[in-house]
Amino acid sequence: MAGVGREAHALAAIYVWAVAWWVTGALPLAATALLSSGLAVVLGVAPATKVFAAYADPIIFLFIGSFMLAAAMRESGLDARFAFALLRHGGATRTPRRLLATVGVITCALSLWLSNTATTALMLPVGVGLLRSLGPAGDPARSRFPTGLMLMLTWASSVAVGIPVGSPPNLIAIGMVRDLAGRRLSFFDWVAVAMPLTVVMLAACFAILAWRYGAATERPEDVRRWVDAERARLGPWRRAEVNVLAVFGLVGTLWMLPGAVAMVAGSDAALPRFFDARLPEPVVALLGAVLLFLLPTDWRRGEFTLTWRQAARIDWGTVLLFGGGLALGRLMFDTGLAEAVGTALVRVSGAEGLWQLTAVAIVTGIALSEASSNTASASVVVPVMIAVAQGLGVSPVPPALGAALGASFGFMLPVSTPPNAIVFGSGLVPLREMVRAGLLLDLAGAGLIWLGLRVLCPLVGLL
Repeated sequence: MAGVGREAHALAAIYVWAVAWWVTGALPLAATALLSSGLAVVLGVAPATKVFAAYADPIIFLFIGSFMLAAAMRESGLDARFAFALLRHGGATRTPRRLLATVGVITCALSLWLSNTATTALMLPVGVGLLRSLGPAGDPARSRFPTGLMLMLTWASSVAVGIPVGSPPNLIAIGMVRDLAGRRLSFFDWVAVAMPLTVVMLAACFAILAWRYGAATERPEDVRRWVDAERARLGPWRRAEVNVLAVFGLVGTLWMLPGAVAMVAGSDAALPRFFDARLPEPVVALLGAVLLFLLPTDWRRGEFTLTWRQAARIDWGTVLLFGGGLALGRLMFDTGLAEAVGTALVRVSGAEGLWQLTAVAIVTGIALSEASSNTASASVVVPVMIAVAQGLGVSPVPPALGAALGASFGFMLPVSTPPNAIVFGSGLVPLREMVRAGLLLDLAGAGLIWLGLRVLCPLVGLL
C-alpha cells in the first residue's frame, strides 16, 4: 500500500491473518484477538502500554457489569418467569402465528439485556416444548411451522440491537465513534435510533416466517396446559428475582435519564453533565452489579443475590475479543491503515456521499458477519468507515452505526452466529431453509437499516 509506513504494513498483515482465523475458527476467537494484540507489540506497530490500554477501556467495564447483571437474571430464574408470564395469556397462543409472534417478542426482549447466545439457549427448550403441545402443527414431518419457530428464536435474538449492552457491535461502534471521531453517543442516543429499528426488524422477521412457515392448525388448550405446568414449576416469586428486577429497573433508569433530560433541557444542563462526569454508563453498570452482591436472599444463612462463583462464569472470551477489536481499530487509525483501506473502498464502490457510504457500510457489515462473528466483523468494518467518512468530510456516525448494525444481522448460515448454530443443532431447521429465509431477511435488513438511519439520525441529532 502506497503512502503508509512500515507500521501500517505490519498491521495490515496482522489484520488479514486475524480475519482469516476469525472466519475459519483456527483458534478460539478470543485467543486470536489476544495474539493479534501481542503481535502488534512484537512487530513494532505500537508499544504494549498503548496496545493493551484498549482492554481497560470504559466500554469494557460496561460490558462486564452488564454481563454480571444478565448472569443474575439467568441464575435467579427471572428470565424464564418473564417468558412464561407472556405466554400464559390466551390471546398470545391462540393460533400458531400468534404463538410465533409471541415467542419473537419474548426472545427479542430478553436479548436486549442478555447475550443472543444465552437467550437462544434459554428459549430453545421453551420452543421445543411448545411444538410438542401443538400436535400435528408442531410435528416437523407434517408441518413447516417448527422450522419457522426455530428460526424466530435465532432471528429475534439477533435483531435485538435496541439497547447498547445487548450486542458487542453496539458497544464497538459507541467506543470507536468516541475515540476515533470525538463524538459521544449516550445510552439514550443509541436507544432512540436502534430501538425503532429493532421493532421494525422484528416485524420483518415475523412477516417472512409467517409467510413461509405459518400453520393453520389450532390447539390453544394444549399450549395453555403446557405453559401452566411450566409456570407452576417456577413457584412463587423468590427474593432473588425481586432483587434482580429492582436493580435492573434502577440501572435502566440511570442509563436512560441523562439522555432524556439532555434532549429536553440540552446537553449543558446540570444533570447530564453530572452523570457524564460522575456516573457514566460503565460506572452505573458496575455499581448495579456490585449491589447484587450486597442484597441478601437469606440474611441468616449469609446468602446473597449474586455470588462471585456465578459472576465469574460470564463470557470472558467475548470481553477479551471486544478488547482486541478495540485495540486493532485504534491502531488502524493511528497508523493510517484505516484511511488507506477506506480510500481504496471509496474508489471501488464509488460512494461519495454520506448515505452512499452508509449503504456500503451496512452491506459490508452484513456480508462479513455471514462468515465470522459479529464482534470481529464490527471490529474490522467500523474503524474503516469512520476513516472514510472523515476523508469525505461527512459525519462518521451513520456509517459507523450502519456497519455495527449490519454486523449483527447475519442470518443465512449456521456459522454466522452462535444462535444460528444452536437452532441448526436442534435438527428442526434444514440448511437450505436457513439459507433461503436468511437471504430474504439479509436483504430486508440492509434496506431497513439504511432507511431507519436516514430518517432517525437527523431527528436525534446524530449527523
